[in-house]
Amino acid sequence: MGAPAVSKVVQQNQVVANIKAITWRDLATFSTPVRGSLTVVESGVDLPFSIARIFYIYGATKDCERGAHAHRETWQSFIAIRGSFSLELTDGVESQTLKMGSPDRVLTVPPMIWARLFSFTEDALCLVLASSLYDSDDYIREWDDYLEILGRGIR
Repeated sequence: MGAPAVSKVVQQNQVVANIKAITWRDLATFSTPVRGSLTVVESGVDLPFSIARIFYIYGATKDCERGAHAHRETWQSFIAIRGSFSLELTDGVESQTLKMGSPDRVLTVPPMIWARLFSFTEDALCLVLASSLYDSDDYIREWDDYLEILGRGIR
């Protein structure tokens, strides 16, 4: 699979987010009754980026919300290792809410897509693979700031 289309372009000094650049991919999984399952994720094969950071979310309650931000430059891929959760994604115009619940599927989200995780099951374990190291300047944490950067804010 080739890399998805770049999620943003500069158009008259405005950033354009593209929710259509979000991609699902089934991961290679090898299973036997005795040995269980082994699932593989490879940079450049399953992900359109090299993995620079890995983090995971667990112990979140069903009423917990995580994320609620966008990244200026970072690509992220989400895998529900155990349990399930919902992932709401928007580019400021279109939105999608996806149920994550399979450890052999990965959802890749390009930069400039607002993401919010919620409705965690008690046993949920969310693995996130990121294209860059943590940088607080990469985060857009306020919805109104996000819309303004996209040129969709109230003027």
